[in-house]
Amino acid sequence: MNRFDYRDSKPRSSRRSRVAALAAGGLIGAVALAGCSAGQLSQTASQESAVDGNQAVINNVALRNVHIQAQQSTDFLRPGATVDLVLVAVNQSPDVTDKLVGISTDIGKVTVTGDPTLPPSGTLFVGTPRGQNGKAVEAVEAAKSVKATVALTKPITNGPNYNFTFNFEKAGSVSLAVPISAPEGPPL
Repeated sequence: MNRFDYRDSKPRSSRRSRVAALAAGGLIGAVALAGCSAGQLSQTASQESAVDGNQAVINNVALRNVHIQAQQSTDFLRPGATVDLVLVAVNQSPDVTDKLVGISTDIGKVTVTGDPTLPPSGTLFVGTPRGQNGKAVEAVEAAKSVKATVALTKPITNGPNYNFTFNFEKAGSVSLAVPISAPEGPPL
């Protein structure tokens, strides 16, 4: 016959407290693990597009990929040289036409050729970015194109940014630090 010896058994309250302690420990561990990422930004939350130039927004006009496009074969691009200024201006207003009335910089004289009118909800390409198919873009959206050149009065080089001010008829003006980028692809 099997006899049960009460001296060897443990009280139920001891087992319950052990189970409760394990459950509480598991809950604390789960909360601690879940809290490890609280307040953290994901790696992709602050990434920007991979373009050469700078950007700005002034009222309803957004400037994108603003850069000087120049092939540099010596330490500096010397005064007297001419370089291209490249950017895309987007009119975010659905009903107001704007116009690029001037671009100024302390490194030279900027000349814009063509009609720099920026239609409502339209795009203005300034310069001749390599690899950009203007006809394809015009087929998709209201896009215009002008050329902007800078006749240098000061030496410039890759690395530093150069200050430019963009003046629009209705949006106003904005100053922007502009980098130099080498042309991509064959000349157009």
